[in-house]
Amino acid sequence: MIGSGVVLRTRSWTALGLSLSLSLGLSLGLLTTASSAALAADCPGRPDALGTSRTLVVDPREHPLIGTMQYRETLPLKDHEVVLTFDDGPIPKYSNQVLQILADECIKATFFIVGNQAKANPEGVRKLVAAGHTVGTHSMDHPLTFDRMPVEKAEAEINGGIEWTKAAMTDPSKLAPFFRIPGLMRAEGVENLLISRGIQVWSADFPADDWRPVSSDRVYQLAIQRLEAKGKGILLLHDIQARTVAALPKIIRDLKAKGYRIVHVVPATADRPATPTTPVEWLLHPPTETTPIARWPRVPNFVFAQPKTLPAPLLADLNAQAEHQSLLPRRTKGRMDVASVLPVPGRDLFAIPEGSVEVLLSTTLSRRAATRLAMAAERPRLGKDKVAKGKTAGSQVKPQGHRTAHAAHGTPKHAAQAAGAAPTSILPKSAAPRPTRVASLKKRA
Repeated sequence: MIGSGVVLRTRSWTALGLSLSLSLGLSLGLLTTASSAALAADCPGRPDALGTSRTLVVDPREHPLIGTMQYRETLPLKDHEVVLTFDDGPIPKYSNQVLQILADECIKATFFIVGNQAKANPEGVRKLVAAGHTVGTHSMDHPLTFDRMPVEKAEAEINGGIEWTKAAMTDPSKLAPFFRIPGLMRAEGVENLLISRGIQVWSADFPADDWRPVSSDRVYQLAIQRLEAKGKGILLLHDIQARTVAALPKIIRDLKAKGYRIVHVVPATADRPATPTTPVEWLLHPPTETTPIARWPRVPNFVFAQPKTLPAPLLADLNAQAEHQSLLPRRTKGRMDVASVLPVPGRDLFAIPEGSVEVLLSTTLSRRAATRLAMAAERPRLGKDKVAKGKTAGSQVKPQGHRTAHAAHGTPKHAAQAAGAAPTSILPKSAAPRPTRVASLKKRA
């Protein structure tokens, strides 16, 4: 009876688990079906369209800088949610094709308009507004020097883009207070100016590099790869490129296949309050318990021990008690593998090819060392030769002086002899010329 009771109880729990699983799966299926039905209802005639999953209302004053390519915060998106953004338009040739692709999939996006493009193609701006897309601005002339131009000039660029985009609209209030700096060139002065005016500065979370000279396949690959790496975020595209027009259908196809959802972003107004969010949601990857920390806490360099763990030895026995020897740390001698006999090295060990780098290097170094030693040994001898030459030159000058003096003394002598004067023997000894010993001077040298 006990065994049968256990079996019956086990079967009842199993049946209950199966019923819960079926009900949960049915609920999820109903939710998915309802979501798909809602998207299909928003896109009549296209039940397989990607659609727009929800509308996110943001207050630019609460979060003025968004996009993790430049800033800390981004839009408060859930996992697998994407915001499509397009820059630099409108240009009828390509912007109209992008509009049609988005309309076929019932996707709402955000467009950042260049003032000169709005001035040249006001009808393109009106088409964007009529299709329900969000329209922001992207300066007047799209200069790539916002990071180094004066704030006054940057303000003129910002104002020009806003004025011409508003002028192209039937209802200027449809212009969103969103601005993207051309080239994503950060400038603190420009950012502070925009923030003071209540304009939200948009960067992006990942680009598709469609402004570069790459193929449409490369644009598609980069968009999907970077989205997969992030898991969600703001995608930066350009509606003035043929490669973007070619890549966009493939990007949307993969978004549907991988379960991504499109989010439409609009600004908050008096009649439309901002979507409730928490500060953590504005981070691309909020910190969780599984997120590794960058710095470990400091570990103390001492260890607390219980008093009984390492008892102090008695004064009579400084080597501690025998029963406590096992508790005290002991030094252990590491095992060393020492070979008793070493093999005799073979001849190949000392065989170094003549033309090897080692030989050439050693030969070159030896030659340089020998040259330096020879020059060092030559310096003392050269110094002695210079001294000897100097002394020899001095010895040659001195005899000439003596001979000159001797001639001076001898002139009266010869004159006296010619006049019949007294011979040289009667001259005083002090007037006798001193002989010059050239040989002794050479020996001294």
